[in-house]
Amino acid sequence: MASLPPTLDFAKTEEEICSKWSTESTFKTQDALGVERGDKEYTFYDGPPFATGLPHYGHILAGTIKDVVTRYAVMTGRRVIRRAGWDCHGLPVEYEIDQKLGITHRDQVLEMGVDKYNDTCRGIVTRYTKEWERTVTRLGRWVDFENDYKTMDPTFMESVWWVFKELFNKDLVYQGYKVMPFSTACGTPLSNFEAGLNYKDVSDPAVVVSFPVVGMEGVSFVAWTTTPWTLPSNIALCVHPTMEYIQILDKKADKRYILAKSRLGQLFPIMNNKKKWKPKMADELYAIEETFVGSDLVGKKYQPMFDYFVNDEDAGEYFRILSDTYVTDDAGTGIVHQAPAFGEDDYRVCLAHGVIQKGKDLPCPVDSNGMFTEQVPEVKGLHVKKGDDTLIALIKDKGRMVHKDQLQHSYPFCWRSDTPLIYKAVPSWFVKVEEIRDKIVENNKKTYWVPNQVKEGRFHSWLTDARDWAVSRNRFWGTPIPIWCSESMDEVVCIGSVDELAELSGVRVTDLHKDVVDEITIPSKKNPGTVLRRVDEVFDCWFESGSMPYAQKHYPFENKESFEDGFPADFIAEGLDQTRGWFYTLMVLSTALFDKPAFKNLIVNGLVLAGDGKKMSKRLKNYPDPNLVIDKYGADALRMYLINSPVVRAESLKFQEPGVLGVVKEVFLPLYNAFRFFSQNLERLEANTGTKFVPSKDKVSAATNPTDVWISAATQGLIKFVHEEMTAYRLYTVMPALVSFVTQLTNWYVRLNRDRLKGLEGGESESEAGLQVMYDVLLDVTILMAPFTPFITEYFYQHLRKLQPSYADAANGGGSSNPVMPGKSDSVHFLTLPAYDEGRLNADAVEAMEALQVIVESGRYVREKRNISLRTPVKCVTVILRNPSANVIESLNGPLKGYILSELNAWDLVIVPKEEEHEWVTLSLTPNFNLLGRKLGKKMKDFKTHVTSMSHADAVACLENGGLDFEGLTISAKDELVSKLAFSKEGEHWESTSTPEGDVVVAVDCTQDEAILSAGRSRELINAIQQLRKAAGLDLSDAVEVFFEESAGINVVESAVSNNTNLFEAKFQGAIPVPKKFAPSWSVVLRSDSADIGGSKVEVSICRPAVAGRCGLSDEVGYFLSTLEPSNLDGSALSITVDGKDISLSQGEDFWVNTVAKLRATKAISWLE
Repeated sequence: MASLPPTLDFAKTEEEICSKWSTESTFKTQDALGVERGDKEYTFYDGPPFATGLPHYGHILAGTIKDVVTRYAVMTGRRVIRRAGWDCHGLPVEYEIDQKLGITHRDQVLEMGVDKYNDTCRGIVTRYTKEWERTVTRLGRWVDFENDYKTMDPTFMESVWWVFKELFNKDLVYQGYKVMPFSTACGTPLSNFEAGLNYKDVSDPAVVVSFPVVGMEGVSFVAWTTTPWTLPSNIALCVHPTMEYIQILDKKADKRYILAKSRLGQLFPIMNNKKKWKPKMADELYAIEETFVGSDLVGKKYQPMFDYFVNDEDAGEYFRILSDTYVTDDAGTGIVHQAPAFGEDDYRVCLAHGVIQKGKDLPCPVDSNGMFTEQVPEVKGLHVKKGDDTLIALIKDKGRMVHKDQLQHSYPFCWRSDTPLIYKAVPSWFVKVEEIRDKIVENNKKTYWVPNQVKEGRFHSWLTDARDWAVSRNRFWGTPIPIWCSESMDEVVCIGSVDELAELSGVRVTDLHKDVVDEITIPSKKNPGTVLRRVDEVFDCWFESGSMPYAQKHYPFENKESFEDGFPADFIAEGLDQTRGWFYTLMVLSTALFDKPAFKNLIVNGLVLAGDGKKMSKRLKNYPDPNLVIDKYGADALRMYLINSPVVRAESLKFQEPGVLGVVKEVFLPLYNAFRFFSQNLERLEANTGTKFVPSKDKVSAATNPTDVWISAATQGLIKFVHEEMTAYRLYTVMPALVSFVTQLTNWYVRLNRDRLKGLEGGESESEAGLQVMYDVLLDVTILMAPFTPFITEYFYQHLRKLQPSYADAANGGGSSNPVMPGKSDSVHFLTLPAYDEGRLNADAVEAMEALQVIVESGRYVREKRNISLRTPVKCVTVILRNPSANVIESLNGPLKGYILSELNAWDLVIVPKEEEHEWVTLSLTPNFNLLGRKLGKKMKDFKTHVTSMSHADAVACLENGGLDFEGLTISAKDELVSKLAFSKEGEHWESTSTPEGDVVVAVDCTQDEAILSAGRSRELINAIQQLRKAAGLDLSDAVEVFFEESAGINVVESAVSNNTNLFEAKFQGAIPVPKKFAPSWSVVLRSDSADIGGSKVEVSICRPAVAGRCGLSDEVGYFLSTLEPSNLDGSALSITVDGKDISLSQGEDFWVNTVAKLRATKAISWLE
């Protein structure tokens, strides 16, 4: 393996890997290998985004989820076609063009020409596709951009026509009116889903107006509305059939009104003030003259507010009282004014009562741009919202204004134009969703969602209340609805293909857009000599999105077999907002066409919000640019941050840039450092043994070191877990497990085995055993993490593969051929994910290591409580475990004991046997109040006193018996009692802690004597030496000599070293620190610095290894010795000539291999023996 740099620029490295993938066509090769193997296809549908804007975090999140799942599928033996798609039609494009060209009215488009308008739209739909490709590719997502599809492609549009004709032939299509959210700025209706995207708090006029009752002189109905602009279109009033209504005399106004009894507060606001209102005040305000039930009022006539529609053909049915249960008494007067052209319930109720007729025109004096028409001359040409003031003035002049106020409320705005929506009846083409609703609900049950509650809750509720779907839009840039009809609509033809259109019209087209097909007529078969013309509307772009499974493959005109084999899709993923959007339209159309769901598995992600919890806004600049974040921290870090968050459980995420940095610091840096540590020690092992390292599964399986067994078992457990959870599409459980494992590998395995892997414990045989295990773990985890973090795993793999014997087979194209295998294969992404090895799973090893980690972490906490540095040893650590298994006790007292002593820098470890635990701890019991509250009721207080006063022995007996009886009730120890151990040994030298669960107590003997303090100073000196080595840029294998210099009369360091020579000799390859005065004059200082050891300032130096000479040698001999390399000395005598005289020098008498050897031989320092 090549030497790795001390630090890695993750973002720059990713860019290099991106370039490598591009140059070597890695994505294409991965797919080609699957095709060659005959891998079964895994069908994935990717909802097409609009390319009129740049990708944001919502796209990046969904894209990452899709990439993870599809990469996992490929690496588990499936072939996935990942084809980019673009949503090209619809409101987002048209609105941008309208803004660009200053278009405010539909007629302006007709004046410029639909062909020119559509050409302008066509010109911007792919404006940002290259930017999308750059961002998506840089993110590490593999998508085929070369073979993309666009919803404006003729082949796509033709399949949309086919879908619609299938519905038409099944009698699932009809034409009618529907009151829909309507954008007056864009001149088109919106879906309810789109209307819900942009609510704002606004202030609107709220008026109560009167409608004099015909035949009841001086009496008026009163109705409340926040849309005065709809009053010119009023043709009915509605009451609740069973609600109580009253006729009152308003004493101050001297007028009589009819309204709901419970809504008097609307006329007399003081009644809503609970502090000021007193019932006796009612006599001053009003008198109740008569009481009605709502049904009593039905059929009564009233005088219209305006006379604009009194002469309509159906006016005889207008201006009367209707009833419906949608009327409530939570606001208003209990009487609702009806303008069926501007309210969904208004339309429904008026239709049900025969006030209006299906298919006939409605009183609607508002055009498609929200302007009043000449039907209301006083406000002609005014936008409806601007007409309120004029209309209110007219109402006042008529004496019909009862009360006027302003209402603060939440109101829907157009998500594209950011202008208020209105509700407006528009003629539309509908799909009969209600007719197939039960089938849709049943098909939804066949799907698997993550999280399931979205499927069972939000989506199920939406489906069960689903209404017929208005699929037409009165726009220009979209797939035209393929219906040709006569003017009277008595002859209707639905076209399902280009061939059919050519056959019936005699015209063959290559473009299916409105400006082309609107020119085509079809000869009438019913009325020869006349022609059928296409209806004006185009499809809602959601109909196109819902048709995507078929249209992207040009089904059924091409790819018929491959589509049918892969339908329903194995997997889709999008955000929570698509429950009423794409998920819904997919389900409706697949049910209508095939009575199947469109997909089998679905991951729903939540919304990515700005850090302040608000919606991300370009205008507010309340979030960092995604590309800058990727350039700064890397795509892997962003990917892991997003998919290791609540957002993959359909919850919201407040995006925090420090969170991405946290992934780098807490996951990637430790992982890279561990990888580099492995690499360094591998090089050292090969250099010291002269043998090339060859990975061996047999050696890994034969490992006996308890930490080797544990990390191997943990790795196999992780592999098993990842496969189980990814099969269930639970990314939210997989990522935490991967992150946790990285911590286990870097914070525990590497740290526990650092000296062993360096060859300082157990020699090179133990080092190789550990490195074999570490290589095996790193390779498995690298491959396992590849779908999640594709860049860093590729980087690791390119180094790891070179150690495999099969690496030689990569030459001459072998690396991009089957069969794939680690080493030979050119990319980690060609490989198959590892399967877990049942034989290497080891629950006992994992259990024992968990106990070790609890003890070590608790012991560190105890040290912190007493402010004892880890460099200062402690005499003894005592551990009390509640009901430990025999395996745990055996492991802690046996092979793991040394690790605990080392980690806690302790001289002894005592695991207290059960029969002695009462000498150390007290077991206490408390009730589980959550479970026992209802069971015990008033007895809880007495029961608490009973159990909390138990002795240790009684509490132990209670647990061993499984519980206790209390006043005739059986209390379970397993879940109805909470048990905790608490340290009870006396003595100030003890410091202790217990785990939150109360099942482990760790106590430390904090006695400090000279031996303890001396050992602590030794650790401080070791740390100072390590820091100097690091600052000098030394590798692990680089030998040095260490010298120190203390102030006169101070021997703190010398005393510490003298008492711990074995420790230093083992740590630094025999380089025991000695006083600087013994250093040869020719020693070369590599690094020197002052250190605080035991409270004293000491100068510590690390020097290049140098031969040491006896005292009294001439300068010439000294110079000669300074040129010698200590590692080359073999014990032989040396000869030199000085001033013509031959001098013989003997090793061990005249010179030594280093200063420590000289001092030992000459006994210059008494403590060096």
